[in-house]
Amino acid sequence: MLGRLLQAWQRQREAKALRERAIPEPLWQLTLARYPFIARRSAADLAELRRLCSLFLAEKEFHGVGGFEVTDEVALAVAAQACLPVLRLGLAAYAGFVGIVMHADEVLAQREFMDEDGVVHHYEEQLAGEAMEGGPLMLAWGPMQAGVDPTQGLDSIYNVVIHEFAHVLDMADGAADGVPLLPNLAARERWLALLEDEWAWFCDQVDAGYATLIDPYGAEALEEFFAVAVEAFFVAPAELRLEQPPLYALLAEFFRQDPAQD
Repeated sequence: MLGRLLQAWQRQREAKALRERAIPEPLWQLTLARYPFIARRSAADLAELRRLCSLFLAEKEFHGVGGFEVTDEVALAVAAQACLPVLRLGLAAYAGFVGIVMHADEVLAQREFMDEDGVVHHYEEQLAGEAMEGGPLMLAWGPMQAGVDPTQGLDSIYNVVIHEFAHVLDMADGAADGVPLLPNLAARERWLALLEDEWAWFCDQVDAGYATLIDPYGAEALEEFFAVAVEAFFVAPAELRLEQPPLYALLAEFFRQDPAQD
């Protein structure tokens, strides 16, 4: 009885959010025009994506920094790209945070690390986005304008929104290690074995100076390889399937999507 009441309440809550956050058609079409890799999806996928975007916008809180105004156009651009990876997984995958902080452009973050001798070093890092466990998630609008269409050049796909939300999925099991939340230990071991093989091949290509579809930044660490691979999977899926077929198959299985076929 309690379960049925909860389901009814959730349906009412969702229906209210869909009414209050309905996306105007001109704004939806503007977003599709800006991101051709989204527009290429099937009519059914786009209908579900639009629904998820309304729910996402009802759940998340956007904050502009330094005078940056988070317009409906900006918020939907984030939502559409963030919801694409969870098209089949559902928004529960993003339940661990609420806040999204938006900057006009890249920001300098103060960093520090301790070397093996115990000496603390300070440095600055330029960021276009950053995902932290528990939030908030940070994005810069300027970099969001770049790298949205693989027809502009297939080398080193770049998509900051998908990248940072891939990190959110990666951290769902409590660690940023390139492994999202999987059903059991056997699935985790299988994932790691395949991902590490694909990463090793990719790093060899980068070290040899060859052009790669996946951004060379992925050679930095396994968790970064996962994030940039997810970028390529959604932005240029047919090209990723051609360049690294086992990696494509692994991501298609996890995301329950086959975008190269759409």
